[in-house]
Amino acid sequence: MFTYHTHGTCSRQIYFEVDEQNRLHNVKFIGGCNGNLQGVARLVEGRDMDEVQKLLSGVICRNNTSCPDQLSKAIAAYKQTKETQA
Repeated sequence: MFTYHTHGTCSRQIYFEVDEQNRLHNVKFIGGCNGNLQGVARLVEGRDMDEVQKLLSGVICRNNTSCPDQLSKAIAAYKQTKETQA
């Protein structure tokens, strides 16, 4: 399970898993608008992380970011962690 601490949003953390085919699973936001973020998590379940990152990057709510934008940043952080481990 990967954990990302968000910046500039009502949500505080994002958790998710990535399978062997680079698909997102078990996305969970801590804090924020519960109903909306459950919806985001369901919509991205099983989708390719690169596709999700591209779709959600740049979605703005406040503080020049949003919870979906933070998920795109979390995916980028996950990729960077994997590159560092390789």
